[in-house]
Amino acid sequence: MALAWTNPGVTAAPRVSPWVALGAIVVMLLWALCFPLITIGLKGAPPMAFAAMRAFVAGLSLLVFASVRSRPPVPDGSAWRHIALVGLSATGLGFFGMFYGGERVSPGIATVIANTQPLIAALIGWHVLGERLRGAQKAGMAVGFAGIVLIAAPGIAAHSSVSGIVWILLGAVGVATGNVLLKRLAGGVDIFRAMGWQLMIGSIPLAGVSLLREDVMTIQWSPEFVLTLLVLSLAGTAAVFVLWFALLARARLNQLNVFTFLTPVFGLLIGWWFFDEQIGPLAAAGIALSLAGIVQVTRRGSTDG
Repeated sequence: MALAWTNPGVTAAPRVSPWVALGAIVVMLLWALCFPLITIGLKGAPPMAFAAMRAFVAGLSLLVFASVRSRPPVPDGSAWRHIALVGLSATGLGFFGMFYGGERVSPGIATVIANTQPLIAALIGWHVLGERLRGAQKAGMAVGFAGIVLIAAPGIAAHSSVSGIVWILLGAVGVATGNVLLKRLAGGVDIFRAMGWQLMIGSIPLAGVSLLREDVMTIQWSPEFVLTLLVLSLAGTAAVFVLWFALLARARLNQLNVFTFLTPVFGLLIGWWFFDEQIGPLAAAGIALSLAGIVQVTRRGSTDG
């Protein structure tokens, strides 16, 4: 199966179906739930070791499932190259930026930088996939991102590590690149083998960094840590990647990726519901703007290509 990099013809994009939108919302909710699990897990393991184990366990579980269910193998070298690039970008670089850079900047700045990913993916997707946002939808993307800035504003601190900002930005670029590559793969390879192998490949550089820079002997294999690792790997990683890959076969990348703006929204709502955290006026306005941006980008005719 050769994967060409030519741009398709220009056509108006259909409205995202309710079922696809619901699937994207579930993905973002699961991603938001990952952050409390990561916080718990980091008490028992260094960040890169934890990130590598998360990717490895998730990938291995998908490959075992694919073997048990006799899923079709990855077809050819072109698909393998794309899978490897997804693993190195979305999982390797993306997880590195999330775990390593996040320790060095304030939560507000981390939220803003990480959520540049849909904007970066829109730019890459324009050149690679031929998905062009129209004027109203460019405005919708900008409105959604403005909502993220408002949500993150209370947590933005004056002092953050420049290196941390760079790593989070590189992580966002990695995830954006991985999403474009996943869109090229969607519908052409077995979903479980593709996601399993890319997670396994992505775990390799993470494990390498951990072995070079961390003391892996400090990992605390407590029941709480093992349970956290399994839930994060299976529900928050393996299931999420499979569902996201399935959705990419059913909608344009830009129309799906804008749902990423829901992740910090869900984070706020989780804090409010479970931990009695207050949602201030700025955050409330940010939620409204993010939702408005998502609606604008996902409506009928939102992209070309």
